[in-house]
Amino acid sequence: MLYCAFPECESQVVSQSIFLVCLISPQHPFTSHEFSSYVHTEAVQAALAKYKERKMPMPSKRRSVLVHSSVETYTPPDTSSASEDEGSLRRQGRISSTPFQSHSNVEPWLNRVIQGSSTSSSASSTSSHPGGKSAAASNTAPATTAATVLADLMVASVRGVPRGYSSSILETADGVPVNSRVSSKIQQLLNTLKRPKRPPLKEFFVDDFEELLEVQQPDPNQPKPEGNQVNVLKGEPLGVVTNWPPSLLAALQRWGTTQPKAPCLTALDTTGKAIYTLTYGKLWSRSLKLAYTLLNKLTTKNEPLLKPGDRVALVFPNSDPVMFMVAFYGCLLAELIPVPIEVPLTRKDAGSQQIGFLLGSCGVTLALTTDACQKGLPKAQTGEVVTFKGWPHLIWFVIDGKHLAKPAKDWHPQVRDASSEIAYIEYKTSKEGSTVGITVSHASMLAHCHALTQACGYSEAETLTNVLDFKREAGLWHGVLTSVMNRMHVISIPYALMKVNPLSWIQKVCSYKARVAVVKSRDMHWSLLAQRDQRDVSLSSLRMLIVADGANPWSISSCDAFLNVFQSRGLRPEVICPCASSSEALTVAIRRPSELGGPPPGKAVLSMNCLSFGVIRVDTEEKLSVLTVQDVGQIMPGANMCVVKVDGTPYLCKADEVGEICVNSGASGTAYFGLLGITKNVFEAIPVTAAGMPVSDQPFTRTGLLGFVGPDYLVFVVGKLDGLMTVSGRRHNADDVVATALAVEPMKFVYRGRIAVFSVPVLHDDRIVLVAEQRPDASEEDSFQWMSRVLQAIDSIHQVGVYCLALVPANTLPKAPLGGIHISETKQRFLEGALHPCNVLMCPHTCVTNLPKPRQKQPDVGPASMIVGNLIAGKRIAQASGRDVSQLEDNDQARKFLYLADVLQWRAQTTPDHPLFLLLNSKGTVASTASCIQLHRRAERVAVALMEKGRLNVGDHVALVYPPGVDLIATFYGCLYAGCVPITVRPPHPQNLATTLPTVKMIVEVSKSACILTTQAIMKLLRSKEAAAAVDIKTWPTILDTDDMPKKKLASVFRPTSPDMLAYLDFSVSTTGILAGVKMSHAATSALCRSIKLQCELYPSRQIAICLDPYCGLGFALWCLCSIYSGHQSILVPPLELESNVSLWLSAVSQYKVRVTFCSYSVMEMCTKGLGTQTDVLRGVNLSCVRTCMVVAEERPRITLTQSFSKLFKDLGLSARAVSTTFGCRVNVAICLQGTAGPDPTTVYVDMRALRHDRVRLVERGSPHSLPLMESGKILPGVKVIIAHTETKGPLGDSHLGEIWVSSPHNATGYYTVYGEEALHADHFTARLSFGDTQTMWARTGYLGFLRRTELTDASGERHDALYVVGSLDETLELRGMRYHPIDIETSVIRAHKSIAECAVFTWTNLLVVVVELEGSEQEALDLVALVTNVVLEEHYLIVGVVVIVDPGVIPINSRGEKQRMHLRDGFLADQLDPIYVAYNM
Repeated sequence: MLYCAFPECESQVVSQSIFLVCLISPQHPFTSHEFSSYVHTEAVQAALAKYKERKMPMPSKRRSVLVHSSVETYTPPDTSSASEDEGSLRRQGRISSTPFQSHSNVEPWLNRVIQGSSTSSSASSTSSHPGGKSAAASNTAPATTAATVLADLMVASVRGVPRGYSSSILETADGVPVNSRVSSKIQQLLNTLKRPKRPPLKEFFVDDFEELLEVQQPDPNQPKPEGNQVNVLKGEPLGVVTNWPPSLLAALQRWGTTQPKAPCLTALDTTGKAIYTLTYGKLWSRSLKLAYTLLNKLTTKNEPLLKPGDRVALVFPNSDPVMFMVAFYGCLLAELIPVPIEVPLTRKDAGSQQIGFLLGSCGVTLALTTDACQKGLPKAQTGEVVTFKGWPHLIWFVIDGKHLAKPAKDWHPQVRDASSEIAYIEYKTSKEGSTVGITVSHASMLAHCHALTQACGYSEAETLTNVLDFKREAGLWHGVLTSVMNRMHVISIPYALMKVNPLSWIQKVCSYKARVAVVKSRDMHWSLLAQRDQRDVSLSSLRMLIVADGANPWSISSCDAFLNVFQSRGLRPEVICPCASSSEALTVAIRRPSELGGPPPGKAVLSMNCLSFGVIRVDTEEKLSVLTVQDVGQIMPGANMCVVKVDGTPYLCKADEVGEICVNSGASGTAYFGLLGITKNVFEAIPVTAAGMPVSDQPFTRTGLLGFVGPDYLVFVVGKLDGLMTVSGRRHNADDVVATALAVEPMKFVYRGRIAVFSVPVLHDDRIVLVAEQRPDASEEDSFQWMSRVLQAIDSIHQVGVYCLALVPANTLPKAPLGGIHISETKQRFLEGALHPCNVLMCPHTCVTNLPKPRQKQPDVGPASMIVGNLIAGKRIAQASGRDVSQLEDNDQARKFLYLADVLQWRAQTTPDHPLFLLLNSKGTVASTASCIQLHRRAERVAVALMEKGRLNVGDHVALVYPPGVDLIATFYGCLYAGCVPITVRPPHPQNLATTLPTVKMIVEVSKSACILTTQAIMKLLRSKEAAAAVDIKTWPTILDTDDMPKKKLASVFRPTSPDMLAYLDFSVSTTGILAGVKMSHAATSALCRSIKLQCELYPSRQIAICLDPYCGLGFALWCLCSIYSGHQSILVPPLELESNVSLWLSAVSQYKVRVTFCSYSVMEMCTKGLGTQTDVLRGVNLSCVRTCMVVAEERPRITLTQSFSKLFKDLGLSARAVSTTFGCRVNVAICLQGTAGPDPTTVYVDMRALRHDRVRLVERGSPHSLPLMESGKILPGVKVIIAHTETKGPLGDSHLGEIWVSSPHNATGYYTVYGEEALHADHFTARLSFGDTQTMWARTGYLGFLRRTELTDASGERHDALYVVGSLDETLELRGMRYHPIDIETSVIRAHKSIAECAVFTWTNLLVVVVELEGSEQEALDLVALVTNVVLEEHYLIVGVVVIVDPGVIPINSRGEKQRMHLRDGFLADQLDPIYVAYNM
C-alpha cells in the first residue's frame, strides 16, 4: 500500500489534525531568529532529558584568553597537585579550568594508578563552583598529595629529566609520568570516546597499500519514495486586462501625467514620522530629469559617458526609498540598466569584494547615490570616495535635485513596449560567497507585475506597507514595481525604525488603513515581543499579510503566534499569506486570500529522518524529530511548475519525494549576467520523465527551493539548496539545525539568537560547523554546558554529529546588509582561521566515520622467503659500502696514527708552531688560538694536575665541564696523556640551573666520574646556593679548576696496552629523552678520524670552519679529534655566539675563504630566520669559496630548510650544490658525509601513505601525498650498510624500508650505560642477520631508511648507492596499525595557519596530542584548533585527540635543533607548559 503524505480526499482532515499552534512567551528580548525555537523547545528538552549529563572534559584556557568573564567564575590556581619543590617551576597565576565533573569521579581512577596507595587522592582539580573551596581543602587527609606519596613508589625517572620535574608526577603502569589534572581530563576523554558510536559503516577496502576511505553503503532500511511520478502543474492563466499598459514605464507615464497628485511612496524617519511623500507626478518629472542628465550632461573627453544598455550601480541606504525609486525609474527611462547594491560602509565589509567583482564583470563605471550617503562614504586623501577592495574605479554621481538638469524642450524619452532587453540586474550571494547578477528583462518585469497583481488581487490606489529591503526580491517586486503598475501608495518602513520600534509597521497599517503589508517572519516575531504596550492598534483593514520568507522552517511558528495574539485586534486568519520566491525565478508561489478563491491553508508534520533521505512521511509517533511546515499557496498565474531530483539529470520526482522546484514562466529571471555555463544549468533546465522524455519543449528555471506538492495543489517548501548539507549521504537543512540549537535555552546564552550553521568538506564528506555569538555575561561553565547540550540535541533530533561548535564574542560575526549573519563570509573566516572564537568544541571522533580500516598486520613473511622473493623479482639485496680502507695509500700512516695522544706529540715535535685551532668570539675577533706545541704543553699540565692534585689512577673517568673552546680540547688530551677516560659535558646554564644542572649531575653520576675538570667560574656555580636548590651539591666528586695550573713537565705519556682500550665516553640525551653513553676505543677513534680525513680530503694546509656544539657525536669529533689527526686548521665558532651576532659564522667562512664547513640545523635556521630580512649585515660576505657545507644531523634531512638556506645565500655566491647533510647516530657517529668528491646528493619522492605501511613507493614530484627525501651524504670509507627487517631481522631488497644496520671499524664498542633501560639495548652493537650473511657483526642504528641504486657513478666508477634516512624508530607513532613519523604530521600542521611557529606531536594512551606554538595574538589561539584537526584528518587520516596551544619557545629543542618530544610530553602531563588553550576533541 502506498503511504502518500496527503491522501487527497482527506486533505481537510489532515490539515486540521496536523495543525499545531505554539504560544510564545512575550518577554524575550529582541533577536533575529529566536522565534524559530518555540516549536522545537519541547522536542529539544525531551531529547536532552534522554541523556544523563555526560562527563566531557572541559577545555583549559589561560586567563587572558577568557573573553568576558566575571570575577565569580575565577577559579583559584590549582596547587592541590603541586608539591612544594615544584613551586619554582610553575608560572604563577594559572587559572585552572576544571574537568566537567565532580571531584569524586577522579578518585577511583587515580587510585587504580597508584595501585593501592593508602592516602585518599586529592590530586584532582579545584572545584569549579564560584567561590568553591579547593578539593584539597575539603579533604581530611594531610596535605601530602597522591603525587608526593607516589614519589616513593616511583621508579627513578626514566627520561633524562631533572628530578624537580618528576616530584609532582604520577606514573601509570607503563612508567610514563602523569599529572592528575591533565590526565583526569584525558581519562574523561577516553571514557567519552568509549561510548558506543553510531553503528559502524560497512568497511570498504582493497589492499592495505591503497588506503581507501570507507565508502558509505546505503542503509538497507532507509525509507524510499513509493508514490507515482508527479507531472507538471499548470497555474491559472494570466487574465487579459483591456487597458493593461504595454510596459512598466508606460504605466509610470500614464499615472505621472494623468494622476500627478496621487501619492506613490511615503518615507518615514527613525521616529516613525512621515518625512516625505513622493507623488506620481514628482516621480515622473524627477525620473525624466535624471534620465536627461545621465544621457546628456555626463561626458568624458567630449564623448557621452553612458550609452543605452550600460550598467549603472545604485547605492542608496535603506532609509531613502524615495531617491532609490527616482534613480531606478530614471535609469529605465534612459535605457540604462540599474544594478542596486548595498551601501559599502568600510573598506572591508563582509562580501564587499564579491560585490566589487560583480560591478567589474558588469562593466559598471558610474554609481548613483544621494548627497547624504556620499558624505558618509570613506574618503581618500584627495577627498574622493575610496576605491573599495576588489571594486572597479567608479565615478560617484549625486542625484539630489540641484545636480539635475531640466530636460530640453525637444527631448522626450522613448517609452517602448516591454521587450526582452535587460531591464535591471538583481544581485544574489551564493552559498560559497560569490556574488552573481540576475538579469530581468522588461517583458519578465511586466509579466511578474501582472502575475502578482492577479494573485494578490491588487487594485488601483490601494495602500501597501512594506517592511522589506526595497532594493531586491519581494521588497522591490511589491514596493517599487507592482505598486507603480497599479498606482498604489507604499508606506516604506526603514530597518532603523524597526530596530527602535518593532511595532511601527503595525501602527502604520493601522493609521494608513493599509490593505496589504509585506513582511518577514522576523518582523512578526519582533512585534509580538513589544505588543503588550499597545492596546489600540487594529489590523482589521488588512486583506493580505504577505510573509515573504514563508518558506523558512520557522515561519510557521511566527505566523501561528502572531495570529494568536492579533486575532483579537481585527486580524483575520485567512489574511496571512506565506509566499516562496527565489532570485532566479522571482515569485514561485503565494497563498491566495479566500476571497480570491484560494483553498484553505495546509500544514504537515513530517519525519525529520525521512526528510534527510528526501522522502515525505507524515509522522505522528516520534514527536522528537519532526518538522512542521505550512504551505506557501499555489503557483503563480501563467506559470508551470514541476519538482525534479536535486542531483544529476533533472528527473521528475515521485509524489512523496522531496526535490527542487522548477518553474517555467514568462515572469522569471533570464540569466546570470556574463556567466553562460551556470546560466544554462539553472535557467535552461529540461526536466525529464523516468523514461528520459522531456516534459516540455520550454526550458524551466531551477528555483533553489526544495519541496513537494501537497493536496489541493498546494506547494510546500522544506528547505533551500543553499542551506543543504549532505553528510554521509543524508541531507540536512542548515536552518533546521539552527532552529534546534536555538531551542536549547537560547536566551540565557546566545546573543540575540545569532547562530550560523554551514558545512565544510573534510576528508571527502561534508562536516557540520555551528558558530554562535555568546552573550557578554556568559561564564565559561555556561558556555561549555550549552555546547554539550546543543551537541546532544542535534544528535537526537537530526541524528547527525556536529563536527565543530565555536562560540565567538557578541557582535563579532560578519553581518549581512540587514543585520543577519553573512554565512559565506563566516565560513570563509572559519576556514582561514580568522574567526577568533572564544570557545571551541571539536567532535571528530563522533563525526568522522569514514576513516580507512585500521591496518591488520599480515603474518610476516619469513626472511628466507623474502630473499627468494627479491631474487625472483630481480631485486638485489639492499647493501652498500664506502671505499674499502684496506686498499688505500695511507695504510702505514694509519698504523702509526693509532693513538691520538701519540699523534699530538708527533705534531708537537715535527711542526710545533703549526696552528691547529682558532676560536672566534661573538664580535668575530680571535678569542684564542692553539698551535701543536701549545696544545701539547697544556695537555701535559692537565695530566700532571690529574695525577698530583686529583690523585687519579689509569682508567678513571673524568668529566670535562667547559664552555666551547680550546680548554676543552686541551683537557681532553690531558686526560689521554694521564691514561684517564674523558667525558665532555655541556656546562649548566647560569640563568636556568633548575633544568640544566640536574642533567650535568646525572651524566657525572651515571658515567661514574672520579673527578670534574672545569673553569673557576663554573666551579663556583656548581657549589653555589642556587645549585643547591636544584641538586645535592654535597655529592659532587673532586672538582679541579684548570685556570692556573703549575708549569710542570709530565714524566711520561700513558701508552694504552691495546687499541681496543677505552679512549673516551660519548654521552648524550636522545630525542626520546633517554640518556646514553657509548664507549669509543682508541682503534675506533682513529678509524673515525681517518674516514673523515679521506672523505673530506683534509691536510695540514686546509682550513675548515665548525659551527657545532663540541659535546657529543660528530660535533665532538670534528671539534676535538680531527684536526689533531689530519693536521688541518679548525676555525671554531661556538653556536651560542650566534645569538648575539647571527652573521658570525658566514662572515668567518667568507673571511678565511673556507672550502669545507660544518653546522647544525639550529644554526642554519638562525641564519635563515635572522638574516633573511637583514641581508645588509652581510655586506662584503662572499661564500663562493665554499665547496661543501654539511649539516651534522641524526635525523631525516630537512629539505625545506636546506633549500631555503641555499636560495637565500645564492646571491652571496653560495653554490646550489654546496649544501648537504650528514648522518650518524649513537652506535656510529659518522655513517654518511657528503665530502668533497663524488656525485651530488640525490632527491627522490616517495608516497607518504606507503611509508605508513613500511613500504617505499617512488612517485613523481608533485603527485599527491608525495614526500621528498634527500640522500644523507655519501657513505664513509670503511663503512658497510645493510637494510634489515625490523622484526624478522632478515635482509631486505633495494628500495625497501627497514632498519639501517651498520658495520665499520669506527662503530662504538657498546653502551657504557643506557640510563634506566639497559636490557632493551643489549643487541644494538652485536646484531646478526637471521638469514644470508649471518657471520658479520652489525650495529643497529634504530633508524628506518632504504638504499637505492642510482644511475650516477661514484669515484671508483661503480654505480652509486644512495642511503635515504626516513626517521628514528623510537620516535615513530603506532596509530591505527600504521607507523607515522611525527615530522610528517608536524609539517602538515605548520602549513595550516600563518601564526603556527612550531609544532610537535606525541601520543598518550593512543590519543594523538598536537602541541602548536602560536606566534601571534592570543585571540588567534582557538582558530588553530579546527585547522589543525582538519589538516591532520585530510593528509594523514588521523583524528587529533588533544590540541595544546602554547607560547613560542615552549617546545624543547636540543643543541642539534631536534625536538625533545618526550620532554614535552612529560611537561604536558605534569601541567608545566602553561598552555594558552587545551582543546579535548570529542
